[in-house]
Amino acid sequence: MTKPVFDKIAIIGAGLIGASIARAAVEYGAAGTVSLYDSSEDVRQRAAGIALGDVADNLATAVAEADCVFLCVPVGALQAVAADAVPLMKAGAVLTDVGSVKGQATEALAAAADGRVHIIPGHPIAGTEQSGPEAGFPTLFQNAWHILTPLADGDDSYGAALSMLEAFWTQLGATVETMDAARHDRVLAITSHLPHLIAFNIVATAFDMETVEQGEVVKYSAGGFRDFTRIAASDPVMWRDVFLNNKDAVLECLGRFSEDLAALQRAIRWGDGETLFNEFNRARSIRKAIIDAGQDSGAVNFGRNLPKGDEDEGA
Repeated sequence: MTKPVFDKIAIIGAGLIGASIARAAVEYGAAGTVSLYDSSEDVRQRAAGIALGDVADNLATAVAEADCVFLCVPVGALQAVAADAVPLMKAGAVLTDVGSVKGQATEALAAAADGRVHIIPGHPIAGTEQSGPEAGFPTLFQNAWHILTPLADGDDSYGAALSMLEAFWTQLGATVETMDAARHDRVLAITSHLPHLIAFNIVATAFDMETVEQGEVVKYSAGGFRDFTRIAASDPVMWRDVFLNNKDAVLECLGRFSEDLAALQRAIRWGDGETLFNEFNRARSIRKAIIDAGQDSGAVNFGRNLPKGDEDEGA
């Protein structure tokens, strides 16, 4: 039997990521016991109802004697939750998070540090558009990247804590990589944050167009638009906080995107088929590279199993 990396972990926030960590930690033996706490009484009751772990009624009970505490809350709430959690944690424990903005997370967690616990910000690059404790599943982190952005001034004990956290995520099936927080935020701005912003915007635009009936948008939402709606169904609180806390990197990417979009707009207006073909062909090659790297499936419909008669008729 696999030996647990941590005897006890505490998960604060029982949404998709928190619930999936709880499921995976038990499924793959990465933790001896799992304690959970959520500020919402309704969420706590739902988590207890599906046997997600030892659901505590308060933060102190959840983090007591925990070897590692995972803050699975929106990035805008990190500082307040970390400040409440750290004084309740035992000396030598690890405090980490799962937020997708690491510069802000580093500042928030470091501000709560009291010298007794090891602060190691992190981000699992995994998820779905679903939310809530029922959405969690143990295989979410299999073959996914998990990025850690450790503090620069760690001592030997910090290094040992970092190694344990790396081992925990590895046992959950993730590939762990360390990265500077600022670099992480620039990379995620283009690979995750901007695509979500575009999805939110294009779905809203479609429903705001006076020349298109909303019923038609829903009825004919095969192909590309339907996939945008899946992304746009993501947790609005989480994404609001992401954009507010990674605004510099997002605005930089958005500026470049706007310039490139304007170039395509000009090509369409002036009938410049060569420019359109070259850009589309370049994008297609990038898609192939992602599939070759094992980051997605090359199967038709991204591997979806669609009911007969519900196949895409086009993009």
